[in-house]
Parts: sequence; structure tokens; C-alpha cells
Amino acid sequence: MFKLENIIKHKKALLSVSLLTVLTTTGFSKEVSVDGGIKYPVKDGKYTLYHINTQNIKKFNIGREATSTEITAWDLDVMYDGSGLPEYDMKHGKPVLDENGQPKKAQGSVEEGAELYDAQCVMCHGDFGSGGKGYPKLAGGTVESLKNQRLNPADEHPNPSNPDKTIGSFWPYASTLFWYIQESMPFNAPKTLTNSETYALTAYLLSLNDITIDGEDLDDDYILDKEKFLKIVMPNVDGFYPETNTPENPKQGVKNMTKYLGNPNNYGKGTRCMKDCVKGDINELVLRIQDDLTKTANEPLSTVRELPKLDTSIMLPGQVDYETNCSACHSNAAIGAPVVGDKDAWAKVMEKGIEQVYYNGINGINTMPPKGGVDISDEKTKEIIDYMINSSK
Repeated sequence: MFKLENIIKHKKALLSVSLLTVLTTTGFSKEVSVDGGIKYPVKDGKYTLYHINTQNIKKFNIGREATSTEITAWDLDVMYDGSGLPEYDMKHGKPVLDENGQPKKAQGSVEEGAELYDAQCVMCHGDFGSGGKGYPKLAGGTVESLKNQRLNPADEHPNPSNPDKTIGSFWPYASTLFWYIQESMPFNAPKTLTNSETYALTAYLLSLNDITIDGEDLDDDYILDKEKFLKIVMPNVDGFYPETNTPENPKQGVKNMTKYLGNPNNYGKGTRCMKDCVKGDINELVLRIQDDLTKTANEPLSTVRELPKLDTSIMLPGQVDYETNCSACHSNAAIGAPVVGDKDAWAKVMEKGIEQVYYNGINGINTMPPKGGVDISDEKTKEIIDYMINSSK
């Protein structure tokens, strides 16, 4: 939900759009339940056909209480106002000590972040955050582009251009960037980055998006820490509604959201249609969900960075492409893909026959996109598959 949307036109929309479903499971009213902004009466433990948990459970008493150290190691949330940002590098809930026995300050430079990005992130997110097939781009875009509604039924001719949502153009707070990197990245080994490494990667990605901190550009030598992080103001900080960040009265934010969702005029209340719904040219209402990266992937870059070159003279056929494009998933059992070197896993894969394995690799299977989401030829894909199979015998 953005302030940039045309609310007046939305009110006149002929199509009804459901934005959000809210089910209250604890602390809910036993008389009313909220679903999609509509309030339903609760009767006999149900609203419409759905059951509601009406048990009155005040306290659970299973196991022992967690220690403060255990809580610190587990609670890594970073809030929009910077609460939870680490001041030191931590391990198992305790500060890491430097050579002088003092807590090691968590900080990282843009240059360090660039090196980490090239080593850990570029295979999925592309050079300089330009994106890859199946993986979002992280840099570029403008707040102005958010006015583009890919399919706005309130418009006579919906805008075919997508809103360009990136870290710099869309995210209202940088805290989400820090938290998501620390919790979920890199894809094949989440939670392995130190606080300092996370600050470095955050600094690098902010620099790619031309974000300044307290009026200062983030050049290679810029070092990001907790104190400087708290001064970050993102370009789209005021682009969301309703207002939910109400620290002086947290309940007010909930009331604002409930009031907004409770008014169907905010998101359309047209009649449902099951036949002959579209009048006019159907091409005008196509929802384009594929983001063409060709325009942004070749944007002029302000700094030249070359990736470390692999010594291909000692590598087997398919190994270079495997290391570059496929190792993120096929080197970590937690991802679910067969790990290179796991004889049993690949023996099971080969039960399908090599032609079927080729077919699955080229066309995709389960959660793996075609060719792993990279732009390579069928022959290259087969070469990579051969390398993985031969390395797992």
C-alpha cells in the first residue's frame, strides 16, 4: 500500500481486490473476527465456515526459562527504529573479544562489502546488484516508478511498465536490509556472516543505491557501524500508509490498520464477475509478472570491479560454470538439491536415466528454475550436469 496510488480511481474500480487477510489468533474478540477487512460475527466457535480457537490459555509451562545469553543469541531482530542493531561482533550470545580482551566493535566498509558481495552474492544477484533470472535486482529504480501500476483496473489503459522496486527505491527502512542479510544470506549458508560482515554488505548495497548518510556519500572507505546506521533515511520512508509506526502509542498503529482495512472503499468494492468480464482489448489487462532485466543490467557503472579469475587450466569440463552458477544450491544439503559428492543422492537422481536428468536440468524441476535460473545453452547445462554426476561417483 503506497501513498503514490490513485485512491480516487481505486474507489471507482470495477474489480474487487483483496489486499490482506487478518486472522486474530490470540487476544482476539470472541464476538468478531476480521478477514480481509470485513468483520464477521463469531458463533459457536466459528465465523462463517472457519473455526476459531476460543481456549482461554494464559500461560504455557513447558521446559525451563531461557537464559539471557540464550535469548541474546536467538533474538536478532532489528526494528525499523534501529532497535536490535548490534554494537559488537557476537558469538553464542556473547561479544567477541579483540586481541586486547575488549569487545570487538561491529563495523564494515563499503570496500569490504564489495569483496564479500563478489564472493557470496554475485552468482544470484548479478554484478553490482543488477539481478539474475529468478533472483531480484538490488540496486537502481526510482521512487517515481512506484506510480506505475502493472494492472490498475481503475485506469482505462493500465500502465504496461512495472514499478521498479529495489532497496533504494522501495524499502522505507534500512533495518530490513541488515536483518534480512544476517538472517537469510548467503542463500547456501544463512546465519554465517558476522555482524561486521553484515554491516559491510549493507554499506555496499546502500552505496550502489546512491544512499547518503547524514549528507555523506558512501565511498569505498566509508565504514558503517551502529551509530552511523541510525542516521540513515531511505528515499521512500514516507511512501506507505496507513501509519503504523506509532511508538508513543503502539496500539494506535493497530487501530489505524484496522480502520483502513475495515473500509472497503480503500481497495475497491466492485461486483464479482465469472463470465465475459473483460470489455475491450484483452491485451490491455495483461498482468506482466516478469521483470525484464536487460534495460537495467547494462546501466553505466561508476566503478569498475573485476571478479577474481578462476584458474581454468586445472578445471574439468563444466566445473567453471558449476562454481559460478550452481554451487550456491548444490553445495548445501539444507537447500534440498542433491549435493555434489553425495554418492547416494546422485545415485537416486540417476535412477531416472541421464536423458531425464538432462531434461529436468534444462526445463527445471521442483523449486529449481530452468537451467538453475541462469542464461546458458542446453549443451553447457548438460556439461555441468555431467561434471556434478562424475564428481559424485
